[in-house]
Amino acid sequence: MTQQATKLVIVTEKLLQRKIAKIIDEAGATGYTVVPAGGKGSRNVPSSGRPAVSSDDFSNIKFEVLTPNRDMAVKISDEVAARFFDDYSGIAYLCDVMEVLHAHKF
Repeated sequence: MTQQATKLVIVTEKLLQRKIAKIIDEAGATGYTVVPAGGKGSRNVPSSGRPAVSSDDFSNIKFEVLTPNRDMAVKISDEVAARFFDDYSGIAYLCDVMEVLHAHKF
C-alpha cells in the first residue's frame, strides 16, 4: 500500500529542536526524523569555524516531516519561519510529490 505525501525539510539551529518538534506535533503530523546537519549558508559557517568530526560537533539539525498534504507542511513551515527565522539561521523546503511505501505506518 502506498500513499502520496508532502515532505517538509527544516534545517536550523539545534537549540530550537524541542520548540520545532512541538509545532510539528501540534500541527497533527504523525512523526518526524531529526539528524545532525552542517554546512554553510547566508549566515556563513558555524561559530566553531571548522568542519564537524562527530555528531556532537554539529550545531545545526535537519527535520524531515512527512505530511499527508501540502497544507499541513506549509502551516508548519510558516509557523517555524515566523517564530524563529528572523533571529536564528534556518531554511525550510518542500518536496511535493512523494510516494510513501508501507503507508500503513504513516
